[in-house]
This record gives sequence, structure tokens and C-alpha cells, in this order.
Amino acid sequence: MKIISQKTVSVFLFAVLSSGAFAQDDMLSMMEESQPKTHEKVVATFKGSKVINAQTTETVKARTCDFNIAHLFGNIGVQSNGGVHSLYGLDNVSDVRFGFDFGITNNLTLGIGRSKQSEMIDGLVKYRILTQTTDNHIPLSLAVYSDLGYNPQSAPKFYDGLATNTDFKQKEIHRISYVSQIIIARKFGSRFSMELLPTYQHRNYVLATINANNGAAETNDLISMGAAVRYKLTNRLLIIADYFYTFSKYRNNNTTPAFYNPLAIGLEIETGGHVFHLNFTNVSGIVENNFIPKTTDSWLKGGFKFGFNISRVFNVGKPKQ
Repeated sequence: MKIISQKTVSVFLFAVLSSGAFAQDDMLSMMEESQPKTHEKVVATFKGSKVINAQTTETVKARTCDFNIAHLFGNIGVQSNGGVHSLYGLDNVSDVRFGFDFGITNNLTLGIGRSKQSEMIDGLVKYRILTQTTDNHIPLSLAVYSDLGYNPQSAPKFYDGLATNTDFKQKEIHRISYVSQIIIARKFGSRFSMELLPTYQHRNYVLATINANNGAAETNDLISMGAAVRYKLTNRLLIIADYFYTFSKYRNNNTTPAFYNPLAIGLEIETGGHVFHLNFTNVSGIVENNFIPKTTDSWLKGGFKFGFNISRVFNVGKPKQ
């Protein structure tokens, strides 16, 4: 009978313990790989920079340009000058906007656009402060947005309704208006997203008018609350909607002019590098400077319009190595 030396036993135990340690390390590595990464950012809360009328927390990636075209036809319903003789609004154009948004960084976007309504030229800035994470370490996405609009219309159009026998002095600064928003968004699972948009608007010039029904006067400043939703039906087809409520006594039950809160419903279609929005809305202007203060068409009276948005994203310059 041979006696196993102490040295042999030591080598054997070392080999067993070492293999066990390596196996444990492999098992831990496999477990770590199978677990979701912490603080991973949620993607595609909304697909584009806008839902329909409402902005989103999404920004354009760094060194990327988003060229977008938004188009609104005329009213569909007969009661709102639509119907078969205008091909349900398709013969008319309420507004068209061409816009270019550029990503300075992944969280900072600058943009410029030109609209048919009021001949509005606008410049925008959007900065994303927070991005929701999959583990709810950050439960919401948060962005701030501001748009400056300039109305270059001829003086008779811009000051339409102003009495000519007054000493009122026309100034270039009257043509400027501002909109600022805080955009708060959350993605609930893989299909549903929602956001709120507290909104402040200031117009340097408004026509001094009174609501005959309650005596309230028009104001330069407006406060609104927007809301938007996005629901995924399939991987490429989604339902989208947004709504704005404006806190304005002057606009309550006003008939001259009438005022209605902006409401939009539509479909979002993804096809490769393109995103199409097909929608219906009662607004007649595409940018906030136009549609928040002066949406005068009613859904119930057929005052909704067919519109579409097309967005194409392309890189500008060489990406960072």
C-alpha cells in the first residue's frame, strides 16, 4: 500500500480549489451578463421631435440634421367651408412649414423654419435635461423648449383692425412673439408614452379687444397646458394625439372671434429612415406662436383639417472617433 505524500495532496487540493474558483467566476460572469444593465436609458419615448402639434423631449443627435415638412390642408366639414367642392379641404392650404433642426450635442437642438401662415419665421432651441432609465433610477424624461417667432407681413396685414386715427407708433419689435415650454414625458412599457407641456407665450403686440360676453380683455401673455400620447399598434404603425388647454378668460365663450382648444389625432408610420405623420387637427397654424392664441375652428362643426409631417434625418460632417 502506497502512502500519498503531503506534497501530492496539497497539489491536488490546490487544483480542485482553483477549478472551483474559476467555475464560480464563470458563473458570476454569466449571471451578470443575463441581468439588465442598470441606469440604461429608455429609447423612443417618442419617435420624432414633435407628436403632431406638441413638441417632445426627443432631440436631434449631434452633427445630425432633421429636415421636416409639415402641411395642413383646409377644413373638411361643409359647415366650416369644406365639403365636396373643396375636395374636403384638399384644394386649400392652411399652412405649410419647412424646418431644419440641427443637433449641436445629443441633448441640444437648434432649429429654424418658415411657415405660410403669417409668413412666420421662427427659431427654436430645445435642451434635454433628463432621460428616463429602464430601472426607474430616473423615472421621467425632461426637456425645455423655446421658440422665437417673427412676423414679416406688410403693415396693413399685421396691424389689421387697428384704428388709423390713433397716435399708436408701429415698431419692428411688435412683430416678435415667444413661446417657452417644459416638456415632461414618460414611457409606460413598450407601447405607451405620455407627456405634459406647461407652456408660456408672450406676444409683443396684440390688438386691444374685449370679449363682449364677459368683458375680459385680450392679453399679451398666455398660459397653456399641453398633453400628448403615443400608442404602438405594430412595430411600424402608431396612434398619436395631442391637446392644448389655454387659460384665458378672454377666450372663454368668445364669438368674435371664436376660440377652440387645439386638438390633433393621427397615425405615425415608420419606414426605414423616414417617419410619416398623417393627422387631423382643428388648428390652422403649425408653430405654437400661431396655433396657441388663434385656433378658431371647431371639430364639432367640421373645422378639422387633414395634414401630414415628413421628417428625414441625415448626418452632417464626420462623426467623432
